[in-house]
Parts: sequence; structure tokens; C-alpha cells
Amino acid sequence: MADWDALAAVYDRQLSLERRAVVAALDLAQAGPRDVLLDAGTGTGAVLRALAARPVRPRTAIGVDVSARMLGRMPPLPAGWRVQRADLRELPAQDASFDVAIASYVLHVLEPGVRRAVLAEVRRVLRPGARLITVTVHVPERPRLRPLAAALETLARIAPQRLAGLRPLDPRPDLIDAGFSLTGARTTALGYPSLCVAARAPG
Repeated sequence: MADWDALAAVYDRQLSLERRAVVAALDLAQAGPRDVLLDAGTGTGAVLRALAARPVRPRTAIGVDVSARMLGRMPPLPAGWRVQRADLRELPAQDASFDVAIASYVLHVLEPGVRRAVLAEVRRVLRPGARLITVTVHVPERPRLRPLAAALETLARIAPQRLAGLRPLDPRPDLIDAGFSLTGARTTALGYPSLCVAARAPG
């Protein structure tokens, strides 16, 4: 697994490669002024930065990340928004606290057991019927793209401390297993090849 504290100083250099997928995720999320939003695995705040620049945004947003150094690079946030250091398997929130959750470029860096625990915890803090949007590196299942998928898998495996974020993942089976209902998906090709999935919490 990557050492995110060690990567914090250089992490922002690659945010332009995330930008297109983050925009797609926010379009799927449709977070409005009455919503309370969770940014799970916020890192240095790519999602919160993009969301703060939108004319319509939630009244409350909380970014959670395990890396103090990543959070230390967060820019100033709008009033009512904050960040908190915590393990995503133990979110600092009561049951049914959020209307929207975004997990951008985080699920694919987690081992399967940890990923299941994180999704269960996100489900716990979402209100019934609330929206979850995930973003993962993903290469479509096409013969001509198989070498790219294999290359990303290899890089993530041989250099997990620095390149774990390149591991492709389609999170939809995990989301279904966690009890979420799939409601939509978008792919982006510019920057990191990515899959944005929209789902709803049960209820």
C-alpha cells in the first residue's frame, strides 16, 4: 500500500490527470445546497476544490483522510466545510448523517477486505436512499486496451508505495455486495482512464 504521508508533497502534481473524472463525478452527484456531503479519502482536496468552484454546492461538506500530511495541503474551504483525519473504516460520524458521499480515486488502492469494510462504513453513515459516487482507475474491457490494463496492473504491483493508484478496478460488484443499487456510470479517457459509478444506499 502507498505511503500517502510520504507522497503528500508531490501528490498535487498529478491532479490534472484526475480533473476530468472528478468533474464527471460531481455531475453525477448533483449535490445541492440542502445536502451534507462526505468526501471519503479526500487527500489534498481535489473533489472539494472542484466542488467549491461550482455555483451550486452543498451547505456542509466534510473531507476525511487517514493522511495528516495530505490534509495539511488542503486549501481554504468555504464556510461550513471542514476536514478530519480518520480511517475510512471508522468514520467520525453518526449513522445516516450524509446525503451524498464521494469516494474518488480511493477504492482501487485498497485491498479487497479493506474495501468491503470501507463500503460498509460509508453505507452506515449515508441516509436511506442517499447517493454514493465512486471514481476508480479503469480500462474498458476491449481487446485493444488489454495491454494498457496489464501495464497499469504491473506498475501498481511492482511499485505499490508510489504507483498503487494506477491499479484498475471496476467497483460495481463491490457496491452491489455492499447493498448499494447502481444508478449510472460514466467513463473518462483524458487523464487517467477512469470509471465514475453512481449508486444509492438501501432504503
